[in-house]
Formats: sequence, structure tokens, C-alpha cells
Amino acid sequence: MKPVVGLLDYGRSGNQASVKNALEVSGASVNIICNGSDFDHIDKIVLPGVGNFRDAMEHIHPLQDVLVENIRSKPTLGICLGMQILCKLGFEGGETRGLGIIDAEVKKMEVKGKVPHLGWGNLEILKSSPLLDGLTTHDNFYFMHSYEVVNFTDVIALTNYCDHKYVSLIQKGSVFGVQFHPEKSRNSGIRLIKNFLSL
Repeated sequence: MKPVVGLLDYGRSGNQASVKNALEVSGASVNIICNGSDFDHIDKIVLPGVGNFRDAMEHIHPLQDVLVENIRSKPTLGICLGMQILCKLGFEGGETRGLGIIDAEVKKMEVKGKVPHLGWGNLEILKSSPLLDGLTTHDNFYFMHSYEVVNFTDVIALTNYCDHKYVSLIQKGSVFGVQFHPEKSRNSGIRLIKNFLSL
């Protein structure tokens, strides 16, 4: 039986279509989460990831309490912006409170290279995680972001860009966040999504 994944609707933000397609290719049935009752019919949650931190939090504000409650009880994957809003505080668009699941802040990248950071990168794996089953430091993932998660307690992997190491994968219990886009990362991304679905 296919796992049923709830894909959060951000309104103008999010990369819903490409994430939905990758989830379905990986073997999931996908329901779009637009209101509180939608959480009753899903096994897992995915927070997709393109847009502005403040805009995303404003859009999901009516769902915030029930969303946090379900994230604490269901396996959850945050992708890029979706990973960032799992944190306590973000500064994109002005200081904004996030969902508070991860004890971290989201700040603009300060590097010698171009921002936003666009392109492929590897993972420096610091801890084991079921999300990385069958994946290694040789796997490439696609990144597209201007902000990074500053966190020191739940870090699974780092990635290097212009001599700057930033958090690229976090895990707290059954809550996962990836700074990259698995839906754009070819076979490596599909493997990671399948690992999430098998949790």
C-alpha cells in the first residue's frame, strides 16, 4: 500500500508541482494540505521549498498550531525553505518566528561567492541517518538558496560553498530538513525521497 504524503500548500511560495511529481515517482500517494482536516488522511508530511520565509509563515499561519502538532507525530521532510521554517527564527523579509521545531535561526549566507548559491554540491556526512541509506559523499544534490540554517545540535551533514561550510541536512527524531532540492537531484534525490517514504 502506498504511503500517503501530505504536501503543504504555501500559496504563492513553494515548488509544489515538481515535489509532488518526485514523490509520486518514488511511490507515494500525495494529498495537498490546505486546511486542518487534511492532516487526518496522511501518513507523512512534506514542506516544499521555494519562496520567502516571512511570506510562507504568513500564508500558513492559520494552520500553524495543527501543523506543528502533526509534525511532532508524523515523519516530516522540509525541503530548502521547508527546512528553514522548521526553525525558531528567520530573517528573510524581516525577523519572523518559524515553527520552532528545530532550535536554530535562518540567516543570509555571507560568502565570497555569488548569492543566491545555485548549483550542485556534495554532503559531508557527520552522523548516520535513515534518510541517507545507500547515499555517500559522492552523491550530488542541487542547491538554490540565499539563506542558511545556523544550528549546532541536530546537524547530520554539511556542504561547502566558496570555503564556507553550511548545514545541508538536519534531523530531530522523525523530522528531517534538507537545504538542497531532492526533486531536482536526479537519482540521488529520488533515493533520498524513497528513504523518507520507507520510514
